Formats: sequence, C-alpha cells, structure tokens
Amino acid sequence: MAHKELVLPLRVISQGDAMRLKRELEALNDYVHQSQLRDSGAELKTLPKPSLALNDLAQENSLNLLKSEDREAAIGFLAQLVENAPIIHISFASEPSSTFMTKITRWFRDQIDPRILLNVGLEPSIAAGFTLRTLNHYHDFSLRQQFSDQRELLLNGIRESQATNPL
Repeated sequence: MAHKELVLPLRVISQGDAMRLKRELEALNDYVHQSQLRDSGAELKTLPKPSLALNDLAQENSLNLLKSEDREAAIGFLAQLVENAPIIHISFASEPSSTFMTKITRWFRDQIDPRILLNVGLEPSIAAGFTLRTLNHYHDFSLRQQFSDQRELLLNGIRESQATNPL
C-alpha cells in the first residue's frame, strides 16, 4: 500500500529530533524482525513503549507500527527529511520554552514548508529578540541590532536632554 506524504509532528523540531526518531524506528523495526525470527514468524501483538514523538508520528499519519510497511514508510520519510528538509537556524538570548517552540514551529510549517526543521541556538549577546539564518540569508531582529540601527537617534536624544536639563 502506497502512503501519502507523511506529516511531521510538531514535537519533531530539529534535525537531531528527526534523526533520533529515525533511529528509534529502525531499532523498533529490528526488534520486530528479531522477535519474529525467534518465534518462527509469529505475528507480534505488542511493541516496546514508543517515545512521544514516535507516538505522535504514528497517530497523525494513521500508521500501525505493527505493520512493516508502515514502519518502512515512516523510516523512508524520515531519511528523506534528514537529507533534504529546509533548515532554519534561529538564535535567542535565552532558552525558549517548549510551548513557544511548538508555536513557532507550527507557524514556520504553516507559512513556509511543512517539512521545515529548526536548529535553535543561544546567543546571550543579542539581549532580546532573535537572529535567523538560512543557507543564503541572515536577519538580526535583536535589541542589540535595534540600538545599533538607531544609534544616532539615541545620541541626539541624549544630547538634547543634556542641553535642556544641564546638571
């Protein structure tokens, strides 16, 4: 049975998350294969407890992880994803919450590409805001950059304030 294009769960944010999920599926595939060899090809009734990400992948794509064709389809999808997904590098001044990362991931997947992956980094020197980098673009939306862009305006304001209110 040919599967439609699978949907990437929001719990899978980065390329590392996708690689971990692929390794988990491959380990699960090996487990099922070994179990069937030991039990003379008997059909498996249960599986080891899957991670939340694997559970989400199976539920959102109506996959039955007991079926080898569903596992193989998911492994193929994740292999393609790891190799070809668009990746955005985004840096924040401090560690973003998981709720925030889920919301921003949803926005990027809805607006840009449903397979997009985010690599999140920390850059304390940006103070507030974020920087965003793709293969060929860099955007700085940090407070540091805003101050730098408005340096003359800020200096003029300080000079005017000093001129009207000398100490």
